[in-house]
Amino acid sequence: MGMYKQYGHFENNGGTFVITEPETPRHWYNYFFNDETVTFTSQVGFGEGFIQDAMGRRINLLSNRNLFLSEEGGHWSLFGLPMGYGYENYSCAHKNGSSVISLSYRGISSAVRIFVPNEGRHEYWSITLKNEGTDSRTLKLISYVRTEMDDPYKPQGYNLASGGFDTERQAVYGRYFHAFGSDKNRLTFGYMTSSEAVTGFDSRRNAFIGPYGDEQHPVALEKGTGCTGSDCNSEKLCLALENTVTLKAGEEKTVHILVGLAFDPSEMLTPTAEKVGADFAAMEEKYARVLSGVRIETPIEHLNQLYNGWLRYAADLGSRWARVRHNGYRDMTSDTECLAAVNPELAWERMKRVLTYQYENGYAPRTIIDGACRDRNFSDNTVWMTFAVHTIIRELGNPALLNEEVKFNNGTSASVYEHLRRSVDFLWNFQGLYGLVRIWGGDWNDCVNYAGLRGKGVSVWLSIAWVRAAKLFAEIADWLGKTEDAALFRERAATMAERIETYGWSEKDGYYIYARTDDDIVMGSSDCDEGKIFLIPQLWSVFAGLDHAKEAMEKAEELLEIPLGIRLAYPAYSYRHDYIGSMSEKMPGVQDNGGIYLHPSAWKLAVDSILRRPDLVEAGIKKILPSDTEYAEKCGEPYMLYNSYFAPETGYREGTPGQSWRTAATSWMLKSVTEYVFGLHAELSGLRLDPCLPLSWKQSKITKVFRSCTYEITYLYDGTGSDILSIEENGKPVSYPGNVIPPVEGQTLTLTVRLGKQE
Repeated sequence: MGMYKQYGHFENNGGTFVITEPETPRHWYNYFFNDETVTFTSQVGFGEGFIQDAMGRRINLLSNRNLFLSEEGGHWSLFGLPMGYGYENYSCAHKNGSSVISLSYRGISSAVRIFVPNEGRHEYWSITLKNEGTDSRTLKLISYVRTEMDDPYKPQGYNLASGGFDTERQAVYGRYFHAFGSDKNRLTFGYMTSSEAVTGFDSRRNAFIGPYGDEQHPVALEKGTGCTGSDCNSEKLCLALENTVTLKAGEEKTVHILVGLAFDPSEMLTPTAEKVGADFAAMEEKYARVLSGVRIETPIEHLNQLYNGWLRYAADLGSRWARVRHNGYRDMTSDTECLAAVNPELAWERMKRVLTYQYENGYAPRTIIDGACRDRNFSDNTVWMTFAVHTIIRELGNPALLNEEVKFNNGTSASVYEHLRRSVDFLWNFQGLYGLVRIWGGDWNDCVNYAGLRGKGVSVWLSIAWVRAAKLFAEIADWLGKTEDAALFRERAATMAERIETYGWSEKDGYYIYARTDDDIVMGSSDCDEGKIFLIPQLWSVFAGLDHAKEAMEKAEELLEIPLGIRLAYPAYSYRHDYIGSMSEKMPGVQDNGGIYLHPSAWKLAVDSILRRPDLVEAGIKKILPSDTEYAEKCGEPYMLYNSYFAPETGYREGTPGQSWRTAATSWMLKSVTEYVFGLHAELSGLRLDPCLPLSWKQSKITKVFRSCTYEITYLYDGTGSDILSIEENGKPVSYPGNVIPPVEGQTLTLTVRLGKQE
């Protein structure tokens, strides 16, 4: 039995994870978001939230939160802090779009629901209190937010904001100026309001927390019973609001709190039970609708729970907010490609938004932050666009969408097709040594950031990825009858593939090297003292259909696979290599420096499916999942994937995970399982079935909505192979050329597919 079971369990077929012990090995998070606002909370209320404009200008409205009940004789947190305080009946239910933290203490039970509505620059807290005793109780409910909207506190630094209480709107507020929606500063208000009468407030952190207090022991509550009524002038802000709640014996009441951002006091909102209820229902309806496009049933229950409950939600978050911290162009693009497996209509709208940040010359920036597109010397951002658009158009079945006009980042416009053409053309002309694509200051591996700054170094991986992009772009050109473009980029793809085989293939090693630096130092061959082999060129050689792809993958597995998973590179760098960059500055076995990086592990599921290796598909799934059999070593959220597992070289960190949520591992796990393992390949003519299911899965099922047609596909497996032996539709044998099943609008196709080994 896995250790995670002592901390919580799945409910509602994986749609909810209920944490029953507040002191998890680390904070276990949930995210809430709309197009303007993203926040997150852990199982004890810890988290952040900010507001962002279209060019990545951000206001850090919320850098932590807490909720207290206070009465004569003491105070306590409704989030379960501090640990070991004597709270009873604790639970935190994380689900798509909301979290509810519940507990009992001193005869009062509480439940706090946190969520972000579908629209607006705010977060809601709904606090339900019940008096479990026999005597009436009068309590002070104090809601607290630490904010950095006035910039982070620095000792002996300037804090120039002001704050106070708006009696007309019954709001505690902080007032500051920000460049938001414009390069010029504008007046902004961070504020907190309540559905009930306000009986106290604080806007000055030193008054509420105290110069020597902390957020679990605010001085205002340690020395008193409530807020102090503090204004703020050129000191550090906070937002604290007090409500007095009287509960008769057995009585229950709910107070709603809104934490938001406004540009004028007239925009400050006051929550009401009716409005909060309507916004919560609309949020839940949205996720039930936009994330319902695909479901699976497999013999691995943890995979079902993760896939049906959380991978789809994380892909939606990534598609809109990338890695949250930095609005990465590559990240948004790739996650949008993966979201298309669930909701291609939403993915198309998201992709058009991403394209607006592309340069007119075809290049794309690394990130959109602080009011600007920032290149940061990355060379690969452009290549992902073709993959995403090709995938989305196949899902939607409508190549005419490629003619839609979308702006570049300078305001000029072109068709989506032209955006793609310029992107593949740009990288074709972005050549370095031997005519391969330059690595510049980093490719997919952000941390190989010194290899090509002089413009000579090249990425063999990116050159391989470009070959795939060129081939897919040629298909796109064919869809629109642009035969000259199709022929040109097929010719260029063949030329680049030949260069890769000549200058990127190591004959003596039997695999593809990773890169050549400005000084033509090879990365990723047996001649190197460390970093002798990298995983991703081998993976992508399969995606690109290169000559030595199968051989390269077999060698990669021989050298990189360990019981914990497959390494990104090996041996890990043990000292800093000036020509590589920060990858070699990390400790050995950490993340990309020889760690088990789960984004490529999810790619490998697709690659093993393409190569028809169901045994490796099954092994790969089990190693990626934070499953109960391995969980004692991994300590992260059981309902989410991570960016990596730490390799054996890391000592006590061996087997523990890196960060959760902010990783493409979740999105690509969703895509790999849907499109490659279950084999649901969208084609313009229909849904092509080509599964590669684990041999032990005697029966499994996937349900997918595809162009307004619902496919309910049950796979029956004899365990000998993944070949399709027969297809039945509604119990009757049918035959489809190439196993491509056209959609029937508004209908449900119930299919039984028998798998085995064809004679």
